[in-house]
Amino acid sequence: MSSMGNKPSHFSFSNTGLLPREEMLETGRKKKQLTIGIPKETSKFENRVPLTPQGIELLVDNGHKVLFESGAGEAAHYFDHAFSESGATIVFNHKEVFESDIILKVSPLSVSEIELMSPDQLVISLLYLYGQSRENISLMLDKRINAIAFELLRDDNNCYPVIRSMSEIEGYASVMIASEFLSKAHNGKGVLMGGVTGISPAEIVILGAGTAGEFAARAAIGLGATVKVFDNSYRNLRELERNLGQRVFTSVLHPHVLTKALRSADAVLGSLRYLQTGRSFMVSEGQIAQMKQGSVIIDLSMDQGGCFESSACTDFEHPIFIKHGVIHYCVPNIASRVARTASIALSNIFAPILLRLAEAGGMHHLIKEDVGVSHGVYIYKGILTNNHIGSRFNLPFKDIGLLMAAF
Repeated sequence: MSSMGNKPSHFSFSNTGLLPREEMLETGRKKKQLTIGIPKETSKFENRVPLTPQGIELLVDNGHKVLFESGAGEAAHYFDHAFSESGATIVFNHKEVFESDIILKVSPLSVSEIELMSPDQLVISLLYLYGQSRENISLMLDKRINAIAFELLRDDNNCYPVIRSMSEIEGYASVMIASEFLSKAHNGKGVLMGGVTGISPAEIVILGAGTAGEFAARAAIGLGATVKVFDNSYRNLRELERNLGQRVFTSVLHPHVLTKALRSADAVLGSLRYLQTGRSFMVSEGQIAQMKQGSVIIDLSMDQGGCFESSACTDFEHPIFIKHGVIHYCVPNIASRVARTASIALSNIFAPILLRLAEAGGMHHLIKEDVGVSHGVYIYKGILTNNHIGSRFNLPFKDIGLLMAAF
């Protein structure tokens, strides 16, 4: 007798007695074949593309299809033939790209792009919370789409890989920008970043000892400037010095010490982030008014409201304004100035994530298994899952962990 009634037995008989029978367990979900759409950016000042030809080749070699809108890579100096040779299907209709399972882009969705989306489609793009509107979020919720903000994605080390990568680029670029606007080529006061014999070097004040601050310090030190770094965390300051491998002037944000440093600074780079606490600033307009005439401010925190009270968002066509005699550079997407480098960095992050999504059998399984990816989800099946967005726009939200348990 090998069964009990009509139910299959979990045991079998042998000459030595009753033995547990091997049970067939789930051997893994079926790998999902993805169709990924990369539209041309509608934002005038966005030059990056989320996948390079090399990233697309990796996806195509793994059995996935990529619809690439003609001209989408030109601003990053990647042209259609390179993507075509890598296996992408070049399309000339913006609407056709939005028929893909996954929409991968850099800028947040515009209203016209949201209208092209269908229920259960996935979009991976910037959220850009402080440039986002309640109407856009509400429209995405009504469409019942799935949305991942790539600035909120985390890796296995609990770091934000996209933010870190873009911050490295922006840290280096900010020093180059400061040098440009200190020179007479841009009607600056004609100061060389690094000192020469008998002449003191420029003084650079950096607010924030995170990734952008660290790489700005590396670039400024490499050019020979005097560097002073401020942060509200002693641990961050200590890690920055260890990473730099040398002593630099560091201080927590004592108002008197900071004001003194600002008075003598030739350039101030602000890279403090406020995602967990909401919009704020660390330098008042009164402190800025005491800075030297012709000095330069580079605000790297414009996507979260800015580091300086006098900051106001600018763009690549009109990147600066002058207030209190101080040049303000407040462009929110500085990495787009070096779009090809930034595109390679983004592609190195997104191609592996898309491969993992396919291996997991779809978004539902991936966000159940990968806490880092689930952290980036802000809309799931038309439900808001991000408390920062909910608080900012007074919209109801649900925790993604609890929501996934219900599905």
